[in-house]
Amino acid sequence: MARSAQDVFRLARSGRGTQVFWFLLIAMVVVVAAVTLAVIGGGDREVLPEVPPERLVDPLPRSRPVGRADVEALRLPVAPRGYRMADVDDVLGRLGAELAERDARIAELEAALAGAQATAVSSPDLFAGPGQRDEEEGR
Repeated sequence: MARSAQDVFRLARSGRGTQVFWFLLIAMVVVVAAVTLAVIGGGDREVLPEVPPERLVDPLPRSRPVGRADVEALRLPVAPRGYRMADVDDVLGRLGAELAERDARIAELEAALAGAQATAVSSPDLFAGPGQRDEEEGR
């Protein structure tokens, strides 16, 4: 039910429109004053106290290797523009060191396995059956 321009002018001339105008103006002034007082805070205590910045407490275990659950549970503190670079660098450096250590251990175990397999393959009784081995050992 849109009102025409003539209805609006008629309402404004009747005096009812000016009452609504003054009511809205006073309500707006009261709201602005309340918000201003809330922000400024009329008392001794701070309305919005300073919050100390979040710091990363290293949640990655030092006593055991980092596992998948540790990485999934990792939550970095948020800064105004995303994450703190120093915290992310620390975590990525720690994870990189863990991965390098695991890669070195895997390479060491693979080399030991390859050596054991090479020794087994070069054995002279590789094609001897179980009975032949027993006879050769008994000689």
